[in-house]
Amino acid sequence: MRVKHIDVIDNKIVQPPDAPQKLFAESVLPLLPPGLYQAAAALPGSVQARIEEIRVREGRPLEVIYGGQYGFVGPDGSIGRETSGAHTVSREDCAQLLERLTRHSLYSFEEELKRGFITVEGGHRVGLAGRTVLEDGRVRMIRDVSGFNIRIAREVPGCGRAVLPSILDAAGRSVHHTLVISPPGHGKTTMIRDLARLISEGEWPVSGGYGGGRKVGIVDERSEIAACVRGVPRFRLGPRTDVLDGCPKAEGMMMLIRSMSPEVLVVDEIGRPEDALAVHEAIHAGIRIIATAHGASREDVLSRPVLRELTASGVFRRLVILQGRGASVRVESLTGARHSAEGGMAGC
Repeated sequence: MRVKHIDVIDNKIVQPPDAPQKLFAESVLPLLPPGLYQAAAALPGSVQARIEEIRVREGRPLEVIYGGQYGFVGPDGSIGRETSGAHTVSREDCAQLLERLTRHSLYSFEEELKRGFITVEGGHRVGLAGRTVLEDGRVRMIRDVSGFNIRIAREVPGCGRAVLPSILDAAGRSVHHTLVISPPGHGKTTMIRDLARLISEGEWPVSGGYGGGRKVGIVDERSEIAACVRGVPRFRLGPRTDVLDGCPKAEGMMMLIRSMSPEVLVVDEIGRPEDALAVHEAIHAGIRIIATAHGASREDVLSRPVLRELTASGVFRRLVILQGRGASVRVESLTGARHSAEGGMAGC
């Protein structure tokens, strides 16, 4: 396997200056019960614009994570590292928050409680912690929920536009099999979401030869790519995109291959042996793959046996390495591939 550096892309996307605060005010604050709402609504605008997570833990201070740092929130919206002046989360806060998240019907959210998170309007995902209830050795649900992690979902339309030219396969009139890597929280999911949209809409960066959009299938095991609510995506994914929500990756890929005939499959955070088998099946069917994996570098990813096998066998022809929370992107071309498939592995 040979590695050829393609480019380092400055991928800073300029959004309307009030867009992050508007998102926070319209889709995050309404989730919160009165005590938490008052503190969060009073946060400085600079914090609201960069907020990534709201951590709610019974009996402990309200915490927010923003711009890669954390702070505890006071009743007046003040923020700092000291816990003494912070709003202490009460049992009533937690009970009211859970009621709001489940729309006053825990039974109807039984499956989400089993998985340990709830996806809400706006695409935000709320992780849950508490006492698990087991059945036949498996988690049936979480009860006595005393911890919440509200992860703020942000759509960044256009973030994939600068990357798409570097992963195009002109010979195949599609995209190369691509692996997007970065540490957690640095924009992998945001990037593949926008790449899926661009490919589905047919927003190709070059004219001629590519035609319109492609049929895109997304396996969204953790409801992070599409942020489906009752099966309907809350993010813009393009007109030719189908989503299998809440389904294990390997099984979901096989289901989409059989049922929806995608031309491009998008999947988040692969790494298990069964994921690799499903990826190989998709490639043999002539389907292009865009996937993500945790890692800070190519060497980091290749230290993991499953990803090393997929890369060494020539599955992935492009590595997209996100740096600086996606503001800078390094794209590498992997050559010397041994794997070939119908529709498929065109040379670099």
